[in-house]
This record gives sequence, C-alpha cells and structure tokens, in this order.
Amino acid sequence: MRIDRQKLYEFVRFCIVGTVAAAIHYGVYYLLQMHINVNIAYTLGYVISLVCNFFMTSYLTFRTNPSKKKAFGFGLGHLFNYFLHMGLFNLYLYWGISKELAPVLVLAIAVPVNFFVLRFVFKSNSRKIDVSNS
Repeated sequence: MRIDRQKLYEFVRFCIVGTVAAAIHYGVYYLLQMHINVNIAYTLGYVISLVCNFFMTSYLTFRTNPSKKKAFGFGLGHLFNYFLHMGLFNLYLYWGISKELAPVLVLAIAVPVNFFVLRFVFKSNSRKIDVSNS
C-alpha cells in the first residue's frame, strides 16, 4: 500500500489548523461560560474561531486562495458542523458530563466529520497556490 504524501501532509496541516481553531473556540467558551449561558458562550467561541479557521484552512491546510464561493461553502459546511457541535454538546451536558469537558468530547466526533466536508469544499474545482516561496 502506497501512502499519498500530499494527502498525508494535508491531513497534518488540517490537524494543526484545527487545533489552533479549537483552542480559540475553547478559550473563548471557557472565559464566557462563567458569565453567560453555556450555549451562547459556545456559539460565540465557535463564531470567533470560524473566522480565523476560514483563512487558516484556505491558505495553510488546502493551499488555495480564499474566495466568496469558498467562504459560502465553508459557511454551509460549518453550519452543519455547528449543529453537530451543539447537538453533541447538549447531549453530553444532558448525560451529566461537566461543562468544561463536554466541548473536548465534541471534538472527537466533529473534527473528522468536518475534515471531509471541508476537503470537498476546498478541493472541488480549485487551483493550487504556490507557497514554496513563502
């Protein structure tokens, strides 16, 4: 079995970008959940990390230029992802998992699903950018 290095590197970049975005999301959520409703705090963290995530995903993960079409696809993909996050988050809270741990457990399911959704958005009919000189 031959490993496709490009796809492997792409997945590694996705993991790095996702880790940064998740840290932003969790950091905002953690700071806000002490003062406001946990669902609102989780949503605000999600939105703030979403903006950062779009540009990092475009430039770093899939090495393509951002566009309105990709932003729309990214937004639709993340709309699905947001509902997946919120459903899992509230399910975990309902099961009695702490509000500090629940967001971490959400990632175990949401991250792999999101990768395949975003890969489709960013890789369908797009031109690569040359980042070798950067």
